[in-house]
Amino acid sequence: MIRLSWLHIRSVVLGGGLLALASLTASSALAQSYPNKPVKVVVAFTAGGTTDILARMVAQQLTDKLKQPFVIDNKPGAGGNLGTELVVRSPADGYTLLVNSVGPIAVNPTLYGKLPYNPLTDLVPVVQIADVPNVLVVHPSVPAQNMDELVAYAKANPGKLNYGSTGIGTSSHLSSFMLGKRVGFDATHIPYKGADALKDLLAGRIQFMFATIPSVMQHITAGKLRPMAVSSLKRSRALPDVPTVVEKGFPNFEAGSWFGFFAPKGTPEAVITAVNKAVNEMLTLPAIEQQMVAQGADPAGGTPAQFGQFTQREHDKWRVIVRESGARAE
Repeated sequence: MIRLSWLHIRSVVLGGGLLALASLTASSALAQSYPNKPVKVVVAFTAGGTTDILARMVAQQLTDKLKQPFVIDNKPGAGGNLGTELVVRSPADGYTLLVNSVGPIAVNPTLYGKLPYNPLTDLVPVVQIADVPNVLVVHPSVPAQNMDELVAYAKANPGKLNYGSTGIGTSSHLSSFMLGKRVGFDATHIPYKGADALKDLLAGRIQFMFATIPSVMQHITAGKLRPMAVSSLKRSRALPDVPTVVEKGFPNFEAGSWFGFFAPKGTPEAVITAVNKAVNEMLTLPAIEQQMVAQGADPAGGTPAQFGQFTQREHDKWRVIVRESGARAE
């Protein structure tokens, strides 16, 4: 039987307490000092896209608030996988962060089969920036003024409609796949690389597509595209007069995009807390809120835990849809 003296027990307890206090003190000091040098914010897509626009908007506010530059670094490629892996492999010190979207986090793990990393476990969710619904838009040559008329026309003309997307397995592609499956109409999918899909839609070479609201807002306003419905559960604040697909009789149809901050696994909790707090405070500013809504984005926010639970649900949802569609990355 091992007997421990009171002095030994006391030394162990005190030692543990001192270690905990030291850890708490170090965490507090880090929170107060972070950041003390420029922070690189990787965007896994090209400049000018929705991810890039939102990232730059937030980065500027963080620069002003935290008194250190938050510098955008665009690293596009492989559907967002290249930039995402770059951050996964980066030092977990809080000075390399990632602004990412639904594709690389929730869709690509299924679409690409076997990635050399797991975005759900190799990255730490920090804070959701915004929800950006997809909007179903048609070229004015399509004889449909609303969703009901579009469905009726598509059913009466099987195989005659072409829809575009920004690539196989993207939210744009899978939204249309979901709609066709739920409605029961036959249309031909034509995948593009990024913005080329919108160019052909505006030219009338394809008839409809789901697109992020920021990418088509100006064309809707100009009457060059006709909005049919949005893919969020609630109406978009940017297009309040456009109904949701759910309202048109298709329950649980939710297939929009979302955007948020992530950090490499192992990033100190104090850094996660500091960035989360700063972004949440920024999202409550009326000017930022108005700017986001004007861009077609609905500000989100919330805790890291909430964002982590959300990304897991999104991964589980898109895994089923990708498998049903048969989509595989080329």
